[in-house]
Amino acid sequence: MGPSFLPRLVNGPFDDPALFVLFRHENRALLFDLGDIAALAARDILKVTHIFVTHTHMDHFAGFDRVLRLLLGRDKDLFLYGPQGFLANLSGKLSGYCWNLVENYQNRFTLHATELHPDRALCCRYPCRNGFLADDKVRVIPFAGVVLSEPALTVRAVHLDHGTPVLAFALDERFHINIIKEALDRLRLPPGPWLNRFKAMLYGDADPGTTLEIPTPEDGEAALTLSLGELKKAIARISPGQRLAYIADAAGTPENMKKIIALADGADHLFVEAAFSHIDREIARKKHHLTARQAGELALSCRVKQYSLFHYSPRYSDCPDMLEAEAEKAFSGQPSSLRY
Repeated sequence: MGPSFLPRLVNGPFDDPALFVLFRHENRALLFDLGDIAALAARDILKVTHIFVTHTHMDHFAGFDRVLRLLLGRDKDLFLYGPQGFLANLSGKLSGYCWNLVENYQNRFTLHATELHPDRALCCRYPCRNGFLADDKVRVIPFAGVVLSEPALTVRAVHLDHGTPVLAFALDERFHINIIKEALDRLRLPPGPWLNRFKAMLYGDADPGTTLEIPTPEDGEAALTLSLGELKKAIARISPGQRLAYIADAAGTPENMKKIIALADGADHLFVEAAFSHIDREIARKKHHLTARQAGELALSCRVKQYSLFHYSPRYSDCPDMLEAEAEKAFSGQPSSLRY
């Protein structure tokens, strides 16, 4: 079986940042950044459960209105995360509309927002039926780098400098469960939803003696009952989990570079901005962005298997290959000190 996470950039390298991560064999997705997402199908947006926003510059947050419009009138809990000032920015977005009819909605739609500071997180709920007014006081909880923790995955974040605080994210699969198709065929075990239950039990560290009921492919046959331990030994191969990292809008300072390397080290796929050519590094420095060479050097220093560039300055609209070649040259060379 293939990887659990199927990531793709929503837009081209000159357009707004947004990374859509679909979960294989699940009706679920994550979204990193929320620029213009008109290119993302409504059916995909409806799969999103969590949105991780690097910062609320317009090109990273303008797509919020499309998400909100699609989810109105639906039963949905949507979780959003952003840096310092995020709750005020989100509240400002929500207060820009008239909500006098939402109390008539039969469905329950609630936004759960978290503002991340280096040492704490501020959490607040915005129910649709209350006109998206916060329904209680802001809760303050400790934050030590882990944004989301589930049995199968973790999302981590670090604060970077872009002239304003921004977040960089890493998505880590705890471990990968490969189902051996030949073993299923040999044991006459049909594929189906029970495999998701099986994986959930493994991720949840269930007792190996726990039994799992498996439907049989033939009508009239009794369901099979096997222990978790037996199934794991017979049909599963455990391998290291997948890691994705997402870096957008960060100055190429030594401190930022150090944080990015610690976050993205060993990533299977690094998504990293490359706003300017290193020839224009002085412009990049003033605008607090990475150059393509720095992006390639980061990919090399992080020992990534694959990287994708995005968020090009429009000044290179006639020569995007120059940025790609610059990053590739750095990635294929020797590690540098990454000094600006």
